[in-house]
Amino acid sequence: MTLDATDRRILNRMQDDLPLVPHPYAAVAAELGLEEAELLDRLARMKKARVITRFGPFFDAAAMGGAFCLCAMAVPDAEFEEVMIKVNALPEVAHNYQRTHRLNMWFVLASETPGGIAAAADAIERETGHKVLRFPKLQEFFIGFRVAA
Repeated sequence: MTLDATDRRILNRMQDDLPLVPHPYAAVAAELGLEEAELLDRLARMKKARVITRFGPFFDAAAMGGAFCLCAMAVPDAEFEEVMIKVNALPEVAHNYQRTHRLNMWFVLASETPGGIAAAADAIERETGHKVLRFPKLQEFFIGFRVAA
């Protein structure tokens, strides 16, 4: 899929805040000089083409009583796909990435309670037979990550 200038403006704008109004997409569309339907159509097209894979807020889980934890596993290449499917089946898995390293599977667990992290990691270990290394957050840094389209 080729992105045109309007697609790029949409992607750049959608990385900022979403207005807290009854019709936020209409408000963003108006800012960009578009109709709401065109904005939604373009977002749907980009999602279908996997230009974007996820659109949603970042929540401070700890402030709401929950927790996040970065995790890693060393999974034999022959088992990677099978283990990935088992890991991704848990609702606590926020995202999962393959890396070219001894620790080749990295994922984030997100839970409504701090104890939910241990329970999810323990369940993954039981289900896969592989140790889950847990790297809890010690300090939070806000880096304002953006990707220019």
